[in-house]
Amino acid sequence: MNGRIHSIETCGTLDGPGLRYVIFTQGCLLRCQFCHNPDTWKLKAGKEMSVTDIMKDIKTYLPFFQASNGGVTVSGGEPLLQVEFLIELFKECKKLGIHTTIDSSGGCFNRSPHFLEGLKELLTVTDLILLDLKEIDTVKHKYLTGMGNEHILDFAKYLSDKKVPVWIRHVLVPTISDNDEDLMKLSAFIKTLENVEKIEILPYHKLGIYKWKNLGLEYKLEGVEPPTEERVKNAEQILIGMK
Repeated sequence: MNGRIHSIETCGTLDGPGLRYVIFTQGCLLRCQFCHNPDTWKLKAGKEMSVTDIMKDIKTYLPFFQASNGGVTVSGGEPLLQVEFLIELFKECKKLGIHTTIDSSGGCFNRSPHFLEGLKELLTVTDLILLDLKEIDTVKHKYLTGMGNEHILDFAKYLSDKKVPVWIRHVLVPTISDNDEDLMKLSAFIKTLENVEKIEILPYHKLGIYKWKNLGLEYKLEGVEPPTEERVKNAEQILIGMK
């Protein structure tokens, strides 16, 4: 089984517990204005890699996983566009006792029998989902990502019903997703979920702007600066309850 892969980071520390082998898949349906990997959007770009070849490389990092309680994270792009590949990959990981994580925006989630059948099997070999909830207001979400959020919130509810462990992630973008009223609505929604182990505030940054320019894309957040420490703490207080 081959997957379409954008890139691989062998010692990630930001995408799940411990040291992570992070696989960035190719292809995404969202067009987030703050995306730092717009080169992952095209479905047919990237390179094809087999589960066998990826596992050969992963095995060399087993000591690091064991020492740090780390494992393998598949990010993107949107990993759930390649469910069958993930199933085979994670089954091989589980044979070695490797912790498995998916970082998903939920942008391709739907309740069609075919999709749910594959997702159900995938979740049996998935230990953790990093779920990106970018904006609670559907109109603002569409402005920010090019897509509404009804199906994404439905995905969050589905994972809660299935009791799949989740870390919620929220990118804090000044003037857009950094709004107290929306943050409180997002907090209220998160409180309805029964599977949330952690909430992470990810401050907006400008590190990916050069990629947009290299691809000839208009960067709509030009001039927007990262949030202040005060606003990050404010969001943490609302969403996490930190003081």
